[in-house]
Amino acid sequence: MAQDNSSRVTEFILLGLSDTQGLQLLFFTLILLAYTMVLLGNLLIFVTVRTDPKLSSPMYFLLCNLSFLDICCTSVTAPRVLVALLSGHKAIAFEGCMAQLFFLHFVGSSEMFLLTVMAFDRYMAICRPLHYTAIMARGACWALVAACWAGGFIHSAVQTVLVLQLPFCGPNTINSYFCDVPPVIRLACADTALTEWLMASNSGLISLGCFLVLVASYALILAKVWARVSQGNWKALSTCASHVMAVTLFFMPCIFTYLRPAGTLPTSKYVCAIYTILSPMMNPLIYTLKSSEVKESMWRLRKR
Repeated sequence: MAQDNSSRVTEFILLGLSDTQGLQLLFFTLILLAYTMVLLGNLLIFVTVRTDPKLSSPMYFLLCNLSFLDICCTSVTAPRVLVALLSGHKAIAFEGCMAQLFFLHFVGSSEMFLLTVMAFDRYMAICRPLHYTAIMARGACWALVAACWAGGFIHSAVQTVLVLQLPFCGPNTINSYFCDVPPVIRLACADTALTEWLMASNSGLISLGCFLVLVASYALILAKVWARVSQGNWKALSTCASHVMAVTLFFMPCIFTYLRPAGTLPTSKYVCAIYTILSPMMNPLIYTLKSSEVKESMWRLRKR
């Protein structure tokens, strides 16, 4: 079936963010700036954590992995849209479209699982400090990160296989700047109702489930902090608030995009830009701005 699909539709046309020349130049500048900030910010965190032995706690180990996933997530979409805006070439091969869809969901769902693990890490550190060292040992951290990657791979493989089973023989124009499940399956030459519900159950429920677990974890942390107000706990309260803002910025657009059949409402490409570009750009600021240890380590790295 997949081979037949490829013989009928050999490429898709990505309409991008705008057809207006002035807006294309504006979007190119904004995306290039955002992508540069994603690369520099997350690479700085990655190098800082990896080179400073003082940042060896589970929190920074998970933060290092988050930075790597943020770089991968934005790199799946940003370079190609920058080339398209600059050259005007909007076509993408069928195989390239499927590859972009696969890696976007692979990295994106892995990041969802990792953010959930990070919330669990903060819950254990604040609410169960006596058990924290034993539970969040280095071996356990590696196992949790491996589980995040494995879960992301399985989720993405299921999504890609469902798309490849569909016949594509008609229109090939995608009203977006990257290949994603909802706009692609709208082009299928078949009844996609069952496939849409399966995909909504897969991506949508994963997004919603992880978000609810995150909210529950931070609610327990905030309740614990509020019960014992002190200078240290106020700092933890502020840190949790910034983390809640970060996960909301990432999860709400995903829930809006995937927790419904693809044909019910059109997916806004500008909403998709929030979790593919804006959120990876904001994560370095949100997760390190209040960490004096990371800032001191960056200062030492700069001196070296």
